[in-house]
Formats: sequence, structure tokens, C-alpha cells
Amino acid sequence: MKNVLIINGHQVWEGISEGGLTNEYINSAKNHLLDNEYEVKISHPDKGYDIKEELEKWNWADFILLQYPVYWMGLPWLTKKYIDEIAMAGGNTVTYVNDGRSKNDSSKKYGSGGLMLKKRYMLSLTYNCPTSEFDNKDGFFEGLSVDEVNYSVHKIFQFCGAQKTETYSVHDIFKGDLNLESELKKFTNILENNLKG
Repeated sequence: MKNVLIINGHQVWEGISEGGLTNEYINSAKNHLLDNEYEVKISHPDKGYDIKEELEKWNWADFILLQYPVYWMGLPWLTKKYIDEIAMAGGNTVTYVNDGRSKNDSSKKYGSGGLMLKKRYMLSLTYNCPTSEFDNKDGFFEGLSVDEVNYSVHKIFQFCGAQKTETYSVHDIFKGDLNLESELKKFTNILENNLKG
């Protein structure tokens, strides 16, 4: 696990979400990884990309860190577009062969045709939503965990065969009392454990 692709999933909304917090996490991850002799590449869909170059990065990576703010309960739409395009363009080469099923072998199940079997991935999320809304049957998400709320993103990577690692999330980012130093330390510890796992 020496090659790490960091995907900066931030999409700028002027006056609302400029990307400063996401960049803090990206820079923290990059610096930690480089200090520990990992190879690092970074993609930022909001700034444009070349599909062929991105496929080369996905193929090169042992580990993918997807860092993004949760917008309207999901991925920023340009990041979703990026993932859709890369996943589709990587068919038969990088991401998947087929959906896994076989006419000749009923034991082969849907979602088992991925090519990224030796790769792992991590979601790192920034939320305005408070932590109390998760794992709480009376909360907004009706008892769902952070991972359950981000189920569709996990399933994209799992369809391609990648292995899930522990998710990091930070909450109440607009409240004004975020202890960024403490959160970055927690984030870095989870990242390092995921890389070793």
C-alpha cells in the first residue's frame, strides 16, 4: 500500500463553501503520506480532468482517499459525474469486467465483477449536520449511521471490487467551535490505520 490517490471531491459554491476545510484535510493527508514515504497523486474534479489520465491514476493507486463535503445528503454532483465517467471508462481494464453474474455459474452474484480487488478506499466527509443526527432513531436520518447514509458511495467502490476501510467524518462545521487541530489528528490516525489494515 504505497500508492495513494487523493480525490478532492469539493465543488465550490461561492459565498457558501469555498473549499478551505477540504483543503486542510487534503494537505494534512498529503503531508502525512509524503513524510511516511507514500507516493501521492491528487485529483480535483471541480478543476477539470482527463479521463485517460484519471484511469491511469486509479490503476496506479493501491489506496483511494475520497475527501468531500456532503451536499444535499450526497456527493457534490461534479464528483459524482467524475466517478461515473471513470468507472464506466474503466470497464474491462481498471474498474470492472461485468456485473459479476454468469449464465453458466449461478454462484456468481451481482456486484462481483470488479477489477479493483487489491485496492482499498476511505471516505472522509465534512458535514454541517451534527453527529447527534446519526445512530439516533429520533434523528433526521432515522437511526442510520454515517456509513449507511453514504451507502451508495460505498457501493460504487465495492461494485468495482475495492475494500472499504474506516470512514472519517467531521460535523457541525459551520457552528464556529470546530477544533481543527484535534480533528486533523483524529483523521490522520484513522488514515494511517486504514493504510496498515
